[in-house]
Amino acid sequence: MKKSRFTDAQILAILKQGEGGVPVADLCREHGISNATYYNWRAKYGGMDAAMLSEMKSMAEENRRLKKMYAEMAMQNELLKDALGKK
Repeated sequence: MKKSRFTDAQILAILKQGEGGVPVADLCREHGISNATYYNWRAKYGGMDAAMLSEMKSMAEENRRLKKMYAEMAMQNELLKDALGKK
């Protein structure tokens, strides 16, 4: 996945400028982003503050860890079923 050249704090600052009344076209031109990028960010991060953003990141990390753990357990379970079924 492509890494963003903007940090989360920068994205929140850009969105705050947009909420402050700066026209979206001027804002996008100033920061070198497209209108679509701005609106995607607004859909994803709109209304968030730094605390909510860090909580979202930690939840995403925990979700990734749990999915990995589930995949490993499912694979072990499948191997055990195969081993017991062949007897």
